[in-house]
Parts: sequence; structure tokens; C-alpha cells
Amino acid sequence: MASRQEEQQDTKFYLTGNFAPVPDELGAIDLPVEGALPPELCGRYLRNGPNPAPGREPSHWFVGDGMLHGVRIEDGRAEWYRSRWVCTKALETGEDFVKEDGSVDRTVGVANTHVVCHAGRILALVETSFPTEVTPDLDTVGPYDFDGRLTTAMTAHPKRCATTGELLFFGYSFAPPFLTYHRATAAGELVQSEDIDVRGPTMVHDFNVTAKHVVWMDLPIVFDLELATQGRFPYVWSDDYGARLGVMPRTGGSADVRWFDIEPCYVFHPANAHEDETGVISVDVARYPELWRGAPEGFDRTASLWRWTIDPAAGAVHEKQLDDQAAEFPRIDPRRVGLPHRYAWLAGSGLLGNGDGFGPSILKHDAARDRVEPYRLRASQSAGEPVFVPASSSSGEDEGWVLSYVYDSATDGSELLVLDAHDWGTAPVARVPLPRRVPFGFHGSWVDDDEL
Repeated sequence: MASRQEEQQDTKFYLTGNFAPVPDELGAIDLPVEGALPPELCGRYLRNGPNPAPGREPSHWFVGDGMLHGVRIEDGRAEWYRSRWVCTKALETGEDFVKEDGSVDRTVGVANTHVVCHAGRILALVETSFPTEVTPDLDTVGPYDFDGRLTTAMTAHPKRCATTGELLFFGYSFAPPFLTYHRATAAGELVQSEDIDVRGPTMVHDFNVTAKHVVWMDLPIVFDLELATQGRFPYVWSDDYGARLGVMPRTGGSADVRWFDIEPCYVFHPANAHEDETGVISVDVARYPELWRGAPEGFDRTASLWRWTIDPAAGAVHEKQLDDQAAEFPRIDPRRVGLPHRYAWLAGSGLLGNGDGFGPSILKHDAARDRVEPYRLRASQSAGEPVFVPASSSSGEDEGWVLSYVYDSATDGSELLVLDAHDWGTAPVARVPLPRRVPFGFHGSWVDDDEL
């Protein structure tokens, strides 16, 4: 009898239901709006995700060709919707970033995981490769390597410091150096690159920053050469690797990292980290107790919100579960990155790797009250990652809106949902029905007109 993991691999859930790709690009103007879009929203809501082109069936959900979905909003109007493939070398020529001789070409990658804006550039990101720059209209410019200074991959989860405007990021690899830290100025100049010593070729999907430190997550999902030679996604759970957190000054290097052992687990996405006046660091994360044991094709164990409290003086980490609801894709007010935050928003997650999709809720975590409040969608609906947009530069931490693409299986359609982040649970501020469904994907950003 086939194991559950084998059944998941055969099913290829990411080619079914709303995980399935759409077959082409699409554009529409003057979209209908139900309710009223806030006049303060002037910009673009962009989201990235895998959408393999016809004839390019991927071996894993994580490696499909990147497609951007965007809605342009101005003066209370939904001016346009566009879906555009990121026209990478991988898409156009079928190249792989790993060549037959084992060498790596970082200008090749599917650019399918995130889309961010920094120093006036919009960058589509995947953690194997250089960023791919795109225009505000979502046309592809090409690979971007910080004027030749970037020589490693770039994470899909850079952190823009809320205080300095710096962009902090890293790259990881299956070959040495396994992990490299980077720091760029607010103007986009890459000014620091440091190799960081870790135990081996671990999958470092994300990391954490505080006002003074970087916090690394060195966790037991590791590169597997046998899986790679089989053409499968080459990362899997290891009982032998261990799990630890590393605290490093933001301008420091490998010799400055202090490591703290924790219980084995895996984290794709933290919400935020900060330190108090005594130097104690708190890190809130969407934590999986285990992932990809034996095979990397499924998602048997769902994540929930946890907190690590690192006490450098005591040399210890305290681990606490904050909520037991399944949730992923935590986001906060971008003005609080690395600083104490009160609120985080997460997508309720029913994702089990069998095509069920995400859950019909968006969660609001209130750290001050130690409470999670769900915004419940219709049973046929599934929300993607929620993105918070502040009402103004001086507004309160939850004074603004939460944006998310929502899929409805009853209509096989999608909409852009705009919720009042403060009056949580009230009727949507606005809904923007989209001309076609938006497949489940990964991460996105609100790009204000003032950033471009």
C-alpha cells in the first residue's frame, strides 16, 4: 500500500483546484468595486506565486514559474488588474540555476516567492537566485545584482529596517558558503557581506531582525543529494542536524554569533522580533513541530503561532505556544519591523498538501491581550497572505487596512478583499472582484506610489 507521502507526491496537489496554474496572462481596467476603497490607498497591491507555464510541469509546488498578480488603486478606483509571468531565463529558455557540471548561475531562477520594493526598484524574489527587477506595470527588466556587488543568492524575505531604511537580507546554498549575510543602505547600495558558519546545507527560508541584532534560524531541514539526483525538491527533515537560534549584531559577522539550542522544529515565516531594554529578545513565528520527514512533497503538519524568548545573559531560550489555530504567512505593520509590535495578521491554514487549500479565516493576534481573533470568511472561501497597509505615516499600529486575495470555490473566482484592521470582524471596507481566479501563492507587498 502506498504511503501518505507517496500518495501526496502522485496527486501533485499544486496542479489541482486553486493551486492549479492559470494558462496565460490577463489584464483588465476599471474593475468593479463593492463598498468603497479608501482614498488613502494610492499604489499597487502585488503578490507573487508559482504558476508553471504550459508544458513546464514542476516537481514541487515551490519551483513553478513565478507570476505576479497586481491591482492598481487610486482615488477610490481599482484602475487595473494584471497577471504577468516574471520573464526569467528559467521561463524563457528552460535553464536551471544549477548546471550539469554542478556550477551555479544566480542570474537564473523562477522568481516566484515574493515581490518587494526598495530604493525605487520592484524586485521579484526566489531564494535560489538574484532578484529579478520588474517595472511598476509588471514588465520584466531582468536580473539585479546590486551593481555587481551581490555574488550569492538573495532570500525571498529581506527585512527593511523601520528606523534606518536599510535592507537586511541573506543568501543560502547547498554548497559552501552555506549562509551569507548582506546589508544594503536605504538608497540600495550593498555595503556589507559576511559568510556565517552553520553546521551544513540547511534550508534557511527566513530570518529575524531587531533594532540591534539579526537572529538566525538554523533548523533541521537539510539538503539531500539523493533527492536532487532524482529531480525532486532536495530538502528533507533531519533528526541529526539539531535546531538552534543565532544572535548576531547587525553590523557583525560569524565570529560574533551566539548560538542557543532549541527544540527541533521548522519555521518558514516569523512575524517579527524585538529586544527589550535588558537585551532579552522575543521572536514570534509560525512554527511547524516537524516537516518533510522522509519526503518533501507534502505538508502533513500545520504551523501555529509560537514565541521564542532569548535571554542572552542566562544563555537560555524559553519557548511558548501563543495560539493553537493552524496559521501561516504572519505579517505586521511594516513600521514596526525589528521593534516591539502589538498586532500581527496571519492566514488561517488548512493546507495539508492534498488540495484542500487554506482556511476560511484571517487571524489578528493582539500581543498585549494575548488573544487571537479570527475574521471568518464564507466556508467556500480561502484567504491568502494578509498584508497590512497603515492609513498614514503617523497612524496607530492597527489603524489602516488588511489586504488579501481571496478565492471562492463556489464561484471558482477571486477578489481583492480590503478589511478595516482596527474594527476587526466588521463588514469589508471593499471587495474588488477580479476577472479571473488568482491561484494560491506565496507573498506580496503594498507598493505605495511614494516609493516609486
